[in-house]
Amino acid sequence: MIDVLVVDDDFRVAEINAAYVSQVPGFRVAGRAHTAAQALATLERHPVDLLLLDHYLPDETGLTLVRRLRQLGHHTDVIMVTAARDVATVQAAMRYGALQYLVKPFGFSGLRAKLDSYAALRRTVEGAAGQGEAGQEQVDRIFAALRTPDSPHAELPKGHSAATVDLIRRILDEAGLPLSAHEVATRAGVSRSTAQRYLKHLERTGHIRLTLKYGDTGRPEHRYAWGRAS
Repeated sequence: MIDVLVVDDDFRVAEINAAYVSQVPGFRVAGRAHTAAQALATLERHPVDLLLLDHYLPDETGLTLVRRLRQLGHHTDVIMVTAARDVATVQAAMRYGALQYLVKPFGFSGLRAKLDSYAALRRTVEGAAGQGEAGQEQVDRIFAALRTPDSPHAELPKGHSAATVDLIRRILDEAGLPLSAHEVATRAGVSRSTAQRYLKHLERTGHIRLTLKYGDTGRPEHRYAWGRAS
């Protein structure tokens, strides 16, 4: 399991982000902190694999905390999750070694895509570590693992067709409003189970937005629209 410390000054946001992390297989929330001092104290007691770190903290910035952690010898990996959009902050995050940078607000699929790419990076590095040295091909794979795929065709699961992905994208893009899996299946001429498989993949990779529509039955209907979650 990958242990994650969630750091955000907003208690509600920290809870939401922790809930998101808990939904991703292979990840476990090791704790929550709401200040840089709390985060540092937590790491001193219980080192974790990954820091999900806000930049705007009440006692110091997230990037200042990252710099202090490195000076103290902590090698915890960092994914920034912040409303800071200025290029200077983004550049500083890169220089201090943040592996990913996720701009608020975001949904579950946006965070999951970052966590999935981080997990892929760890697997790639661990696979190469046993050999002691890495050739250029392995080095390229390590750096490629950091990238969140932008193409809906990237890393398609076995049995999935790029043509069907394009068809579903066109249906959702032209619909003008969110569609249910049944509606997508009908318009695409595929079974509902097939439509659900593709929709689940596209939602997981952050290419479509999932919303819930509540009816009289009390059970929400999943509806999908093309475009990244916000």
